[in-house]
Amino acid sequence: MPKPQSFPIEKIYVPVKRKKEIKPQVVEEIAGSILEIGQQAPILVRPDEDRFVLVEGLQRLEACKALGETTIVGIVVSAELAQQRTLLPEGPEADAVRDNMARLKKLRLEKEAAETSIGNLSKTEPERTRSARSARDNPGTAPSRASGPTPKKTLSEWITQQKRDGGRY
Repeated sequence: MPKPQSFPIEKIYVPVKRKKEIKPQVVEEIAGSILEIGQQAPILVRPDEDRFVLVEGLQRLEACKALGETTIVGIVVSAELAQQRTLLPEGPEADAVRDNMARLKKLRLEKEAAETSIGNLSKTEPERTRSARSARDNPGTAPSRASGPTPKKTLSEWITQQKRDGGRY
């Protein structure tokens, strides 16, 4: 693993798209932390001709700039690793997205399980027998809806039903 080294801040290029990600409150918090205990995590940069391109650590870089630092501790990574990092983001925001996706998947699976169990409960043997007898005795009438497959619900309908029934969603 490459060792951290000191880089001149003026030699670090921040891509224009990344500059939009600057969060002043986070920069202020990091600057306060750097003043108290120093820079704990190095930034990641990749070489690009006579400069370095920032891969990770935008808020830390901005905090050091705000403090008037001329250098920052960083690690040089390869362009391939830099590409991987952009495809697979890390950090609290990426973790929040992953957690949200996992929660949505769990909700979907719970919904499907609930629909299956509701469908199975509505097709009890006596009810099926009643429906068949009703259709046999009254040939002009359609069988009851309970004997057929349950209609699909939207997620919002399912959540509303769960709230009404006191279920977990």
